[in-house]
Amino acid sequence: MMAPAGVDAKGRFLGNGWHLLHSALWNPLNVHRFLADIMSGGAVVLAYACYRFFTSKTDEERAYFDWVGYVFLFVTVCALLPMPFAGYWLMRSVYAFSQSMGVTMMGGLLTWLFVVQALLIGALFLGVNYYLWQSMARLRGGERYQPYYQSLLGVLILALFIWLTPHTVMMSGSEVKAMGGSSHPVVGNYGVMSAKNGAVNILILVTTLSFIYYRRANRTMVVSWVKKGNFLIGALFLIGALNIICLSVYGFYLPAKLRVGLSSPQAVTTFTVLVGALVINRMMLKGALVRGPVQWGKISVRGMVGLFGLAAAFSWVMGLMGYIRSSGRLAWHVSEVMADVSPWAFTPDLAFAAKMVTLNMVVFWGAVFALFWMCQRDQLPVMGEDLAEGNATVLAPSSSQEA
Repeated sequence: MMAPAGVDAKGRFLGNGWHLLHSALWNPLNVHRFLADIMSGGAVVLAYACYRFFTSKTDEERAYFDWVGYVFLFVTVCALLPMPFAGYWLMRSVYAFSQSMGVTMMGGLLTWLFVVQALLIGALFLGVNYYLWQSMARLRGGERYQPYYQSLLGVLILALFIWLTPHTVMMSGSEVKAMGGSSHPVVGNYGVMSAKNGAVNILILVTTLSFIYYRRANRTMVVSWVKKGNFLIGALFLIGALNIICLSVYGFYLPAKLRVGLSSPQAVTTFTVLVGALVINRMMLKGALVRGPVQWGKISVRGMVGLFGLAAAFSWVMGLMGYIRSSGRLAWHVSEVMADVSPWAFTPDLAFAAKMVTLNMVVFWGAVFALFWMCQRDQLPVMGEDLAEGNATVLAPSSSQEA
């Protein structure tokens, strides 16, 4: 519907089914949806883990569902980290197919929905880091890394502010006319894509660093090159961050059509630092002394509440982005081929769209929790009999299994 192919201007089939399917947005949209589907499934499992954690009657059950939440958050974050890059690829493809559609989505009617989307993406990264630091409670020795939390939080907040900075402001028609155009003389100098790309890449790097601290929390490294390894990881993060920031600043001196291209070297830098740091850290942890087993179920209540907030935010983001992507067609059923001429057709404004996406999210999670409740009622008698007979087993993995 957004980028039709294999048809002429009147919508007549040109006789090549592959061209009909393989449109300009085929590959980027497939990647974007594939990652989003992993996040969607992971969000439901996260919510289920939180629900069962809070309704569990025994420590063994709480330990098991604490472990389930941790594992599926890891899976979901693995899909979240490349999602911004998949989104940039998709939007570049939209601009390549139709510049007017790209401007509508990122610089026109749908601009402020992207600001809301940025807020939710920032909340996801904050939530992931918050959960990781709350998870330190289940690791003996995790308190060693608490002093680093405030510094990382400060960097996260700064990057989030840059990520949220708009390129324009909401104005009425009369205000746009009085200003002489939609670009604000002051705000229009900020919120450019190179800076936003840099901010989200810094968010990814900080999240990676939080995970490295979590992996080290209950271990004492014994390899002979610990200091060299720490120096190498620190140098990787420092050089990578400086490169990302320099590219972000450089983007202010380039025209928009060239500035978008800076997302590729920024993404490569982030990927290099992420993979290099994790590999080096894993090598440093080889043979490490374990201070104690992972105490599954010992995470704080607010940590699990934050985990459910992440699940809800995932579905909220996908609903909002699905609306933005589909609404780029404006008054067309199929872009530039089949117009929507029905008298009730309109493109919802920001308030209407946000309310409908939120309503859909509430209805979805209401239905999901109703299913959770019904499934648990079906299991309660059997679980009660097993516990009564003394046959309950600890379902959470041991520290060696987790490692």
